Amino acid sequence: MKRQKRDKLTRAHAKGYQAGISGRSKENCPFQANDARSHWLGGWREAVADRQIGLSVR
Repeated sequence: MKRQKRDKLTRAHAKGYQAGISGRSKENCPFQANDARSHWLGGWREAVADRQIGLSVR
């Protein structure tokens, strides 16, 4: 069970990172559950920081 839960949270983080790298707003978070939302926002913040230092996905 823990493996599935961790995979969902990892996926939420990755989706948040992709949203942040592409310039989407954090208001577009598709998750309502606190855990998934927290991981999505963490990925989004990480991507925004990466964009500010010049990293981008093409």
